[in-house]
Amino acid sequence: MSGVEMSGGLLLEKMYQKWSHRMKTEPGGRSLDRGLPSLARVVKRYAEYCSLGYLSLRSGLSWLLPVSQSLCLGALPRGKCPEDLFLNRRVGQTEVSNISDTRSGLPGGIQLSDGRLSQSVCFLTWDPVSQASQQINLVPEFALDKTYVYKYEALLLGGLPQEGLARAGIKVSSKVHLSAVTENTFLMKLMDPLLHEYAGIWPKDPFVPATKLTSALAAQLQIPIKFEYANGVVGKVFAPAGVSPTVLNLHRGILNILQLNLKKTQNIYEMQEAGAQGVCRTHYVISEDPKANHIIVTKSKDLSHCQERIIKDVGLAYTEKCAECTERVKSLIETATYNYIMKPGAAGVLIAEATVEEVYQFSPFNEIHGAAQMEAKQSLAFVEIEKTPVVPIKADYLARGSLQYEFSTEILQTPIQLLKISDAPAQIIEVLKHLVANNVAMVHDDAPLKFIQLIQLLRVATLENIEAIWNQFKDKPVYRRWLLDALPAVGTPVIVKFIKEKFLSGELTIPEFIQALVVALQMVTADLDTIQLTASLAMHEKIATIPALREVVMLGYGSMIAKHCIAVPTCPAELLRPIHDIAAEAISKNDIPQITLALKVLGNAGHPASLKPIMKLLPGLRTAATSLPLRVQVDAILALRNIAKKEPKLVQPVALQLVLDRALHPEVRMVACIVLFEAKPSVALVSSLAGALKTETNMHVASFAYSHIKSLTRITAPDMASVAGAANVAIKLMSRKLDRLSFRFSRALQLDFYHTPLMIGAAGSAYMINDAATILPRAVVAKARAYLAGAAADVLEIGVRTEGIQEALLQSPAADESVDRITKIKRTLRALTNWKALPANQPLASAYIKLLGQEVAYFNIDKTIIEEAIPIVTGPKPREMLKAALKALQEGIAIQYAKPLLASEVRRILPTAIGLPMELSLYTAAVAVASVNVQATITPPLPEAIETMTLEQLKKTDVQLQAEARPSVALQTFAVMGVNTAFIQAAVMARGNIRTIAPGKVSARADILKGNYKVEALPVELPEHIATASFETVAVVRNIEEPTAERIVPLVPEVAMQNAHPSDYLSSEIPDETPVRSSAPFHKTLCLAVPYIEIKGCIEVHSHNAAFIRNTPLFNIIGQHSARAALTRAEGPAVERLELEVQVGPRAAERLLKQISFIDEETPEGKAFLLKLREILETEDKNRRVSSESSSRSSSSSSRIISSSSSSMSSSRVTETATIMEPFKKFHKDRYLAAHGASKAVSSGSTASSFEAIQKQAKFLGNASPPVFAVIARAVRVDHKLLGYQLAAYFDKPTARVQLIISSIAENDNLKICADGALLSKHKVTAKVAWGQECQQYAVIAKAEAGVLGEFPAARLELEWERLPVIVTTYAKKLSKHIPMAALQAGFRLERATNSEKEIDLTAALPNQRSLNIIARIPEMTLSRTDIHLPVAVPINPDGTLSIQIDEDILSWIQKHIREE
Repeated sequence: MSGVEMSGGLLLEKMYQKWSHRMKTEPGGRSLDRGLPSLARVVKRYAEYCSLGYLSLRSGLSWLLPVSQSLCLGALPRGKCPEDLFLNRRVGQTEVSNISDTRSGLPGGIQLSDGRLSQSVCFLTWDPVSQASQQINLVPEFALDKTYVYKYEALLLGGLPQEGLARAGIKVSSKVHLSAVTENTFLMKLMDPLLHEYAGIWPKDPFVPATKLTSALAAQLQIPIKFEYANGVVGKVFAPAGVSPTVLNLHRGILNILQLNLKKTQNIYEMQEAGAQGVCRTHYVISEDPKANHIIVTKSKDLSHCQERIIKDVGLAYTEKCAECTERVKSLIETATYNYIMKPGAAGVLIAEATVEEVYQFSPFNEIHGAAQMEAKQSLAFVEIEKTPVVPIKADYLARGSLQYEFSTEILQTPIQLLKISDAPAQIIEVLKHLVANNVAMVHDDAPLKFIQLIQLLRVATLENIEAIWNQFKDKPVYRRWLLDALPAVGTPVIVKFIKEKFLSGELTIPEFIQALVVALQMVTADLDTIQLTASLAMHEKIATIPALREVVMLGYGSMIAKHCIAVPTCPAELLRPIHDIAAEAISKNDIPQITLALKVLGNAGHPASLKPIMKLLPGLRTAATSLPLRVQVDAILALRNIAKKEPKLVQPVALQLVLDRALHPEVRMVACIVLFEAKPSVALVSSLAGALKTETNMHVASFAYSHIKSLTRITAPDMASVAGAANVAIKLMSRKLDRLSFRFSRALQLDFYHTPLMIGAAGSAYMINDAATILPRAVVAKARAYLAGAAADVLEIGVRTEGIQEALLQSPAADESVDRITKIKRTLRALTNWKALPANQPLASAYIKLLGQEVAYFNIDKTIIEEAIPIVTGPKPREMLKAALKALQEGIAIQYAKPLLASEVRRILPTAIGLPMELSLYTAAVAVASVNVQATITPPLPEAIETMTLEQLKKTDVQLQAEARPSVALQTFAVMGVNTAFIQAAVMARGNIRTIAPGKVSARADILKGNYKVEALPVELPEHIATASFETVAVVRNIEEPTAERIVPLVPEVAMQNAHPSDYLSSEIPDETPVRSSAPFHKTLCLAVPYIEIKGCIEVHSHNAAFIRNTPLFNIIGQHSARAALTRAEGPAVERLELEVQVGPRAAERLLKQISFIDEETPEGKAFLLKLREILETEDKNRRVSSESSSRSSSSSSRIISSSSSSMSSSRVTETATIMEPFKKFHKDRYLAAHGASKAVSSGSTASSFEAIQKQAKFLGNASPPVFAVIARAVRVDHKLLGYQLAAYFDKPTARVQLIISSIAENDNLKICADGALLSKHKVTAKVAWGQECQQYAVIAKAEAGVLGEFPAARLELEWERLPVIVTTYAKKLSKHIPMAALQAGFRLERATNSEKEIDLTAALPNQRSLNIIARIPEMTLSRTDIHLPVAVPINPDGTLSIQIDEDILSWIQKHIREE
C-alpha cells in the first residue's frame, strides 16, 4: 500500500506536541520502549491517542520491514481522522500488511486484500532516504571545474583460505584522478601506479614490487582514458590505440566501482545490472547514518545468475551442464559485495569510500569439503579535490566498447608458462629441433611441456610463418610428423585453412589429412568464418571423389555447427541450409548413402530447426518414409538424440508415437524407445508407455521396453532422477512376467554410479536388439557417460548393426517360425555361405563411433567391399609384402618413433572485479617414444619365390630372432587456478608427472623340424628408475619482464607455520581460524628381491599433504606426493639370461635338465623318507590343533548365534528342501534301470577304486613312455647353478590317463607338483593333485560325474582332501563364518548337517533347459536352491545328451573352403 508523500516537518512537530501534552496531563502514563527511534515513539503514542484499533508500521528503519516508504497508522471510521493527519479517502482494493514487531510492543495490524474498504485510510509518509532524496541527488557528483583524487588499491589472491598455506596473487596500487570534460563525459588517469606480485606463505611473506614490470607498463597505465557517465551508469569507454586491452581492463575495474543504479523511491531492490563481468543479478540496500551524515549503499552480485555472462570456455563445447548435480552442492561459487559510503552534497553525493570483495571458490569435489579460492579486493578512498584538470594525450581516442571486460590474448597463451615471444618463427624452429633431437632413443623429461610450448607458439604465428616452416621441414620425416601432430592441436582458423590448402595441393596424404582434420575441427573455435571454410571443403570436388573422406569432413561440419550454437544459442538455422538441401536432393533421387550422410550430419548439429526435415524421413509420420530402407528410418530416429538434449518437449511426443505404432518394424520402435528415455520423459509419458505395453504383442519390444524401464529404476545420477522416479512408477504398472524373458529377446541395460560428496560418477548403457527369426542380433549399442564437477559428457559410444545380414536371413528358410531352433541355426549358416547372392547396394553390416556425443566415423560392409578385399588378401600383393618384410628382418630393422598428444585442454576464463582475468584450466600432454631393433636369421634361406614354398620346406626351417625395444612414455598434467595475462601470471597450480621406461631384449628361436621352441630374455642396461610419478601443488608467480625469475612456493610447507597477520591486506577482519601446523611428511621404501634371478625391485613413496587441516579428499590431494620404482641387480651371482623352452615330441625327455623319479616306498630309503615326512606332518598337525582350539573358544558365541538362526530357518524350509535331496544316480545305458536306492557312497566308492586301480598299475607314466612335451623355465647364472622349474606331460592312451609333473631343477630340491587325471567313462572324470616333497605332503582329489537327480539330468563335482597347508585351512575357516549370511542373501536354503569335514560336494540338476537346482554339501552345513532362472537355454536333453547337432554339409563346406585357401 502506498501513501501520498508530504513534508514531514510541520506534521511531526504537531505530533510531538500532542504526544508531549498527553504525557504531561495523563497521570501514570505508560513508559515507552527505549529501543524505538524517536519518530516511532511519537507515532506509536499518537496512534494510541487517536484510539486506533490496530496499527501497522512500514518504514525503511532498521527495526521494521523495509518494504515501503509509507508508515500507515491504520483505518478509521469515515471523518474521524485527526485534522493534523493527511486524510486520504480510498474505496477499492486495499492491502494493509499484517505486521507485528514483538520487540517494539506494537499491536498487530490486519491484512485486507481484494475487498472494498468503505472507510478512510490515514497515511503518514516518512523515510529518511526518501526525505534526503528530496533534498539531494543520489547520483555521484563530479563537478566540471574540479579534479577528484582517490587512493586506489586492488588485490587478487588465490589459494586455500587457511592461513599458513601458500598463495599467489597480484596487487595494484595507484592514485586515481577524475575530472569532468562535459556534463556526461569524464577523464580518468592513474598516477604513480605500482604493481606487486605475491607467491609465499600467507600471511607471513610480504608482497614483492614488480619494478621492471611497472616500469614497462607505466607509460600505458598513465595514459588518461575517457568514459561516459550519467546518473551513476558508465557508458562507452574511449582510449588511444596505444592502450592495450589488458591495461584498459584494469581501468574498467575502477570504473566498475562507479557503476551505481540508485533509485529514489526504493531503498531495497533487485535488478540485472551491467558490469565488468556482464549483466548479473544485483541486490541494492540503501540506508542512512544520521549521526555521520552519510548515506550507505550496499550492493551484492550473484555472478552465477546472469542474463549475459562474460566468459570464455575452451574444450567444454561437448559437455552438458548438469544443473541437478549442483542443486545441493556446487563446484564453483561466484559472488561479489560492494560497500559505499557517500557524503551528501549540494548537487549530488560524493563517494567518500568504496570497498569491493569478490570471491571465486572452486573445488572438483563438494565445496563443503574445502575449496580453492580466488579473492579479489578493491579499495577506493577519497583524498582531496584539486583544481588541475586531467588533460588527455594528443592522440585519437577510439571507442573501445563499454564497461564489459574485453578479452585479449588469454586464449592464445597457456597459464602454465609465460613466453616472451619476440620472433615466433625462430622460436618455433628452436622448440621443434629440441623435440626432435631429445626424443630419439628415450623420451625427454620435459617433452610434454615443450610440446605445449610448440602449440602456444604456433597459435601466434601467421599463415605465412607456418607455410615457411612447413616448406622447410616437410621433406624431413621426423620433423614432418612432429608438425602434423602439433598443428591440429593449435585450434585456430589459420590451421584449418592451412590443412585444406595442403591437401588440395597434394602435399598431404589421405591418412595424414584425415588425422589432422579430425583433430583440428574438434579443437578450433567454431565461428561463422570457420564454418564456411569447413562447408567449402566439404563441397570441394576433390573431397567428393573420395566417399570416406567426404563423410569425415561432413561429420566435422555438423560438429562445427553444434559447437557454434553452444557458444551462440541464437545461432541461425541458415547454417544448416546446405545440409537440408543435400537431404532434399538425395530424397528426390532416392540416394540412400547421401540420405544417411545428411541424417548423421544433422544429428551431429542437433539444431531444433532440423526437426522438420528429419520428420519427413520418420516412418509412420510421413507415408513417403515407409518406402525407405529400414536403416534410413533408424538413422532418422537416432538423429533426434542431440535435438532432444536442447528441446526435449519437441522430441518426446514424436518418439512416443513411434514406440506405440505397432505397424512399424520392431527395431524402429526399440530405437525410438532409446530416444524417448534420453529425452527425459515425464511420469505421465512413461506411465502411458507402460500402460500400452500391457497389451503389446511383440515380445522383443515388450522385453526391450521393460528391461529399459527396470534398469532406469536403479539410476542414481542426479540428471536422471526424474526419469528414475517415473520409471519406478511405471514398473509397477507392467507385468512381472516380462522379467523372466531370456536374453535371446531384445534387452536394454543401464548401470551407473554417482558419488554426491565428490561430484563424480560414471554411467554405462548397452542396448541389444534381437530378431526372432535369426540367431544374430540386429543391433548392439554401447555407451559410456561421465560426470565431474557439475558437468556431464557422453564420452564414447559404439554401435554395430547387421541389417544386411538380417534381411538376407529373413528371406531365407531360416525365418520360418514353425521350425525348431536347431533347424534355424543350420539354415542360418547355409544362408551366410551364399553372401555372393546378396544385392550389391545393400550393406551387410555397419558400425559407427561417437566421441563426446559427436559421430566421428562410420563405415558399411557390403558385397562390393568383400569382393574387392578378397583379391587383395589372396592375390600376389600380400605375398610381396611378406617377402619384403622377411627380407627386411634378415637385413635388420631399426625403428625410432615419437608420438606426442595433447590429451586435454579444458579452460574457463572469467573476468574479475579488478579487471584481470581468472582462469580455471586443465592441461594434459603426453609423448611416447619407442626405439626398436630387430634382426632375424633364417636357416636355410627362404626361396626367392616364397609362394612356391611347401609345408615340408617350412618344417625344416630354423628361425632365430633377436629384438631389442626401449619404449618410454612421459605424461604431464596441469590444473591451474589463477591470473593469466600477457604480462603477468599468478596462480595456484597442481602438476603431475609420470615417466616410464621399459627396456627389453629378447631372443627367440623356432626349430620346426625338431619341435624345439625357445625364448630368452637377455640382460639390458636399466635406467635408475623404470617408473616415476610425482604430484605437487604450488603457488607460482611470473612476469614477462623477468621470465627466468619466477617464484614457486609449495602450497603446503614442510615446516610449521607461525601465526601472523597481514599488514598490507585490504581486509580488517581478524581471521577466526587458528593457524595450521604442518604434519611430518610420510616417506617409505619397500624392496623385494626375486629369488633365483637375483633382481631386486624397490618402490619409494613420499607424501606430504594438508590432511592435518581437514581429512577430506581435496586436502589429501593438496601437497607433494611422489613414487619411484627401480629395478637393480641383487647381491649374488649375476644372471646371464632367462630361458623358456618348449620341446614337443619324442625328444622331450632329452631336454629335461633333471631326471624325474619317485622314491620307492618299499626300499629302505623310501621307508626312511616316509618316516621323516610323517614326523614333520605330525608336528604341523599338533600346532594346528592348538591354534584351532584357541580360535574356537573365541568364536563360540558367534557360532551359537549362527546355529540357532540356521536351525530355525531350516525347520521352516525342510519340507521344500526334501524334494531335491534325492540320491544322485549315475548314467547307464538305460538310466531308468539304475537301482532306485543306490547310495552316494557306493557310486563314489566305485569311482575312486577304479581310479586307484589305474594308479597302482603305473604310479609314474614316465617309467613306460616318454613325455609328450616338456617345458623348462630357468635362470642361467654365471656360476652355472641350475635354478628353475620343468614340466613334463605324459599320456597313456589305453587308460585315457594324463599326468603332469612339475619339479624343481635345483639340486637337492625334491619339491614336486603332480597332477594325475583319467577319463573313466564318457560320464566320469577323476583327477588328483598332490604337492610337496615327492608329492607326498598334500593332496586333493576331484571327481566330476554326470547323472540324474530324481528325474532330472545332473552333474556332480566332489572335492576330497586328506591334508591341506595351514594357510589354506586358516582362511577357509574364516571364510566359512560368512557363508550362512551370504547364502541367505543369495536365496539359498541352509541346513546344519554332519557332512564330511574333508569333502565338498556340489550337485547341479536341470529340471528344464532354462532352470537349475543346486545342492552344495560342505563341512557342517548343506546349501540348496531350486528353480534358478538361466538367461540362456542349456542344450541338454533329459537323457544327458546334447541337443546341438552340426550339419555334415556345413562341415564339409568348411573343410573344402580351408583346403582351397
